Amino acid sequence: MKPLLRLIPYLLRYKTTLILGVGTVVGSNLFTVVQPLFLGKAVDEFKLGVETHTYVTSDLLVWAGLIVGFSLIAGIFTFLTRQTIIVTSRNIEYDLRNDLLEHLQRLPYSYFQNTPTGDLMAHATNDIGAVRNVLGPGIMYPSDTLLTCTLVLTLMFFQDWQLTLLSLIPMPLVSIVVYRLGKVIHKKFDERQEQFSKLTTRAQENLSGIRVVKSYVREEYEIGRFEKLSSDYLDKNLVLARVQSIMWPLMFVLVGLSLVITIYFGGLKVIDGAMTIGTLSAFISYLVMLIWPMIAFGWVMNLLQQGAASMARLSAIFDTQPDIRDTEATDRSVTAIAGRVEFRNVTFRHRGSERTVLQNIDLIVEPGTTLAVIGPTGAGKSTLVNLLPRLYDVTSGQLLIDGLDVRTIPLDILRTHIGYVPQETFLFSDTISQNIRFGAFNAPEEELLKAADISQISKDVDDFPNKYGTMVGERGITLSGGQKQRTSIARAVITNPSILILDDALSSVDTHTEEEILRRMRVFMKGRTSIIISHRISTVKDADMIVVLEDGTIVERGTHEDLVALNGRYASLYRKQLLEKELVEL
Repeated sequence: MKPLLRLIPYLLRYKTTLILGVGTVVGSNLFTVVQPLFLGKAVDEFKLGVETHTYVTSDLLVWAGLIVGFSLIAGIFTFLTRQTIIVTSRNIEYDLRNDLLEHLQRLPYSYFQNTPTGDLMAHATNDIGAVRNVLGPGIMYPSDTLLTCTLVLTLMFFQDWQLTLLSLIPMPLVSIVVYRLGKVIHKKFDERQEQFSKLTTRAQENLSGIRVVKSYVREEYEIGRFEKLSSDYLDKNLVLARVQSIMWPLMFVLVGLSLVITIYFGGLKVIDGAMTIGTLSAFISYLVMLIWPMIAFGWVMNLLQQGAASMARLSAIFDTQPDIRDTEATDRSVTAIAGRVEFRNVTFRHRGSERTVLQNIDLIVEPGTTLAVIGPTGAGKSTLVNLLPRLYDVTSGQLLIDGLDVRTIPLDILRTHIGYVPQETFLFSDTISQNIRFGAFNAPEEELLKAADISQISKDVDDFPNKYGTMVGERGITLSGGQKQRTSIARAVITNPSILILDDALSSVDTHTEEEILRRMRVFMKGRTSIIISHRISTVKDADMIVVLEDGTIVERGTHEDLVALNGRYASLYRKQLLEKELVEL
């Protein structure tokens, strides 16, 4: 239950409402527990009426009226209880889900590389739902059952303490059942939630990759995989249901045993004249009133076990602290970036990995110049540029921007001044306009059109029926690869960055369109620091400096002419691509 202590700050936010809610629970119980006393009086009054042949007496009507009146008042208090405690649980669910998303937004890029999206979706839905049940019924019913038991047992003792003790003989067994089964339920619920995460991940990947699935005719295979995971989830649900189904019959048997004991020994007292029928009726009513608290107790223990398991899973996320964030060393006086970039003996390894991705990188990019990075797949090109917006931090060495260690520049300032077009283009399920404006929501229409013209997406958009209001679907599925890349370029351009990064951003664009984009980009990049990654020599040959990366190290650097004259790896790639171009033209 320890993970649930983390909810205390959320409860304190709504302490006034919760106190009122508990107050309504008290009111509901006070007006409920006295009703069996009225019932007992009514039964005795009716018995007296039968004996005197008057049947319905004025006193009987009074007791009946009190029962009806008190029931109505208790019902009003119960309604108010749900309006306070249950509504508060919904508010806390809202807060918790928002806090979870906010925390996830602050976690580093590496966290999402190692955590399946389906897992996170399961946390944000099922787990938070289980925690909400703890905050609603988990607060309302324990306070209700505790107060009910206290008041009812007190009144039962006053009526007949001996009969009360006899009727409570089976009750310790209830605690044993709840304790033992509660531990099993906690374990089985945790297993079910883990399986649900796997199921969600599979579904999310399948739907996101539906184009690949259909292209390779793997629908039946994917259906089979999903059915297997779904079957495993069903099995774990059934195991949990079986364990839970054991609890309720046991609870009813134990409570029923108490009822049998009460009727037997209470009946003997009535026969002996030591107790009236009305008193026995009231006593049995009180015992019946204890049935719900006993059942609710078992149910709440279920909720608490499930909620604790879910909160433990959520706590694992909340306890993950972002290692890339602003610190005390952050220089808040920095409000702009000119664009001088310097790598000083930079080495990088992914956390938990011994493989060196970048090693001893020394490189300076002056403001307003263009650096091109070329090299084979896996050479570390994307990792190199990912260090600039601090998607990763260097393992050793220093990365400086404008002479400042990048870790001392406020993150929002740093990233606002960097326009980044990643290798894997991502578009949101929104309009083309909103996707381009994602980094500059308030950009005027003319800036939107200018960015679209530079990236050459404008000529395609003009042919769409809804122009820039066209919805692109999830991940931009309705657009071609080249259209998505050009939209992504426009999104970077519209932010007017000091540093522009193009990570293989023209790989899906035909050579003619590439030339048009590069011609416009050269004008746009004047006065900006630009870093271009590409496999095409035609894309990088006009850069002020070109570096060739191989196995995480710089093996060649210089201008296009310098590297061709060097007759090394770059020159070999250049001759190969020239030959390919000549063969195509033939």
